[in-house]
Amino acid sequence: MDVFDAMNSCTAMRYFQEKPITKDEIEKLIHAATRASSPGNSQGWEFLVIDDLAVKGVVGDKVMAGMRPFFENRAASDDAVEERMLSGAEHLARNFAKVPTWIVCMARKVYPPQDPQESFMHSTIYPAAQNLIVAARSMGIGTCFTTFPGAAEPEIRKLCQVPDDLHLFVYIAVGYPERAFRPVKRKPVADVITWNTYG
Repeated sequence: MDVFDAMNSCTAMRYFQEKPITKDEIEKLIHAATRASSPGNSQGWEFLVIDDLAVKGVVGDKVMAGMRPFFENRAASDDAVEERMLSGAEHLARNFAKVPTWIVCMARKVYPPQDPQESFMHSTIYPAAQNLIVAARSMGIGTCFTTFPGAAEPEIRKLCQVPDDLHLFVYIAVGYPERAFRPVKRKPVADVITWNTYG
C-alpha cells in the first residue's frame, strides 16, 4: 500500500476481531516504529507488548473502574462524530481484555547525554508511534491511540515489571478491525499552512 493511501485512511479503530496478531506481525510493527528519527539518534524508546489475557484482564478492570463514572454520567453529544468516538471509547474500555494486543510505547530520559530533557522523550516516542500505526494500516491491521490505560499505570508497572526509568507515553490498541477503514477527516491544507510570514 502506498504510504499516502495508508495515512489517508488510518482511522482510529475501537472495534476489533478477536483474531490474534502474530509475533511476526508485532515485530514488523516495532521495526517500523524504530525507523523513526530520534534526537541525536538516541533511540531512547522501548515497546511493551501486552497480549497475555490475564494481564489484560487485570489492567482492563482497573481501566473500567476509573472510566465507569465518566461513561455512566456523560450526556449524549449533539455532535455525531464526537458521539461515535465516545461510544467507541466506551466499547474499547469495556472490552479491554478482548483487544488482541496492546502496545505501550515508552521512552527513557537519555538525551542530551550531558543534560537529559523530558521534551526529548516526547520527540523520540511520538514519531515512532506514528510510524507504527501507519505501518499497521498498510498491513490491514487497525490501531487506536488511547489515554485511559494511563489510569492503570501502577498495575502495568507491577504486572509487567517495568523499570522505573521507563516512562509510559502512548498506549495503542492493535487488532484486525471489525469495521472498514475510512478516509480520515482533517482540515484542508490551505487552512493550516503559511508561506514565509504571518501578516
